[in-house]
Order: sequence, then structure tokens, then C-alpha cells
Amino acid sequence: MRIAELARRTAVTPKAIRYYETLGLLRPERGANGYREYQEHHVRIVTEIRELAASGIGPGKARPFVDCLHAGHEHGDDCVTSLAVYRDGIAELDRMIATLTARRTELIRRLDEGAGRTFSQESTMSDFTTLPAGLPIPDDDGAAAHLPGLAVPELTLSASDGERVAFGGFGPGRTIVYLYPLTGRPGVDLPDGWDAIPGARGCSTEACDFRDHFAELRAAGADRVFGLSSQDTGYQAEVVARLRLPFTMLSDPDFVLGDALRLPSFAAEGQERLYSRLTLVLRGGRIEHVFYPIFPPNTHAQQVLDWLRANPLG
Repeated sequence: MRIAELARRTAVTPKAIRYYETLGLLRPERGANGYREYQEHHVRIVTEIRELAASGIGPGKARPFVDCLHAGHEHGDDCVTSLAVYRDGIAELDRMIATLTARRTELIRRLDEGAGRTFSQESTMSDFTTLPAGLPIPDDDGAAAHLPGLAVPELTLSASDGERVAFGGFGPGRTIVYLYPLTGRPGVDLPDGWDAIPGARGCSTEACDFRDHFAELRAAGADRVFGLSSQDTGYQAEVVARLRLPFTMLSDPDFVLGDALRLPSFAAEGQERLYSRLTLVLRGGRIEHVFYPIFPPNTHAQQVLDWLRANPLG
């Protein structure tokens, strides 16, 4: 077969195949016309190299696996020399993880020091960048499929700064409204079984992610950003101050927006109804885009930012 056929069957580029040849991993024969001629065993070799690269073992370290196949083994890692490459790769990852963990610890220390100097209401900033391991991932139950294209209802909600926000009057620009169940307070227990509810945990991490990407969101075309939950305005104002949010939070204790748009919600211990985590992109009086379900919440603002950059106005 010719190089184009080999590339097609192995999902790599002809350039990559030529690179493998320069490394001595492939040795095609030459036909009478001077063209490279590849055989079926070359398909297996190139596939092995590609799969190794996907797991972090580059072509430069693939020779033991290729030699193992040349020796007649069914798998490239049937030989002890190949297993040694695995061990070396794991050791290298361990070193990288240790280095990154040390850097992260140092950044958290600096964050705490900086927050302690500039924000008197909290001596140190909590680590809102991570979530507990093993949280259940919410499924897309279709509860938001009807929202794109709907008109924004004419209603007014109270904001954390004491103002009233008219939902139908945002104008032609884009407004980001992220809805969430509730934010916890330091020293106050969350509802029993909170971490077992898919999509419930992570409201503070989500707020901090929108805080940290706020300037970028504005630069990417978001005229306004709001957080919204059913908690009262006093609760929302405390969250804005404690997390130093550069945007206001809206309060909808009567679920007037949820009823108008038939938004998804759920119940928890001591809470008959809470908003499910969902983000609306509003533009020109209509819902332009919806993010639902959302997971993980601590990187959701980056997801919204990526969408804004991929779908610029104009």
C-alpha cells in the first residue's frame, strides 16, 4: 500500500509516518518506481505508535514496543523492555505531579497572604478552586432543551446591592446569568446528603471562577454577569462581600423566573425547592444559549468564556 493509504487506515498524517521512518521505527520497501510500499504489519506498528503517543509515550520512546512486535509478539508491551518504558513514564509523571503540587501550595500560600492584607472580613481565602473527589456527575435530563430562543420574561428581581433589576431590559448586548442552588457559609452545615445530589456541590467554586474570569468575560462580549439563586438578598450580599465578587447576585425566593421559563429545580433536606445549576446567555430580549447540565462548576466560567470567544457578536 502507498503512504496515503497507510495514513488513512491508521488515522495519522503522511508527515508523521515519514517522521517514524526517520526514527527507524518503519522500514518500507521501495518499488521499481521508487515509491514507498507498506505492508499489513506496518499498519499494526503505526497504530501502536499512535496509541502510545496518546498515553504520553512519544515516538522517540516507542522503539521497545516496535521491536517487540517485530519479534513476533501479539502486543507491543509483551516484552520487559516495554514495561520499563511504562515505569519510566509513571516515574516522570510522579515528578511532575510533585512539582505542580508544590507550586499550587505556594500559590495558595501567596493567595492567603494577599487576601489577608487586602480584605479584612476574612483573614485567609478558602480554597475554592477544587471540589471533593467522587462527586456524582449530573445527566442531561432534557429539562432545559426548550429554553434556547425563548423570550426573556418581563420581571424584576432584587439584587445584592439593594437595586432592582429588570430582567426584560438588558438591551441588545449579551448578559450572562448563572443559576445555582445555594451557597454555603463558613460554619453553617449544608443540607444532609448534599454531596450525593448530582450537580449540587460547588456554588462557591463557580462564583469564584466567574470572579476570576470576569474581566475576560467582559472583553469577550458579556455586558453583564449575574449570579442568581433563591436565597434572600442579605444572604447574597454576604456572599458578594466574602468572595469579593465584582458583579451583583440576584435573589428569586419565589421562583418567579423559574416558573416563567419552566426551569429545572430539585429538593434537598430542609429545602423544598432549589434551582438546578444552569447558565443563560441573554441577548436582545431572548435566550441565545443555555449551558445545562454544568459539571464541574469550578471551571464553568472558562466554558462560558470559550463559547463567547467562539461566537463573537457581529
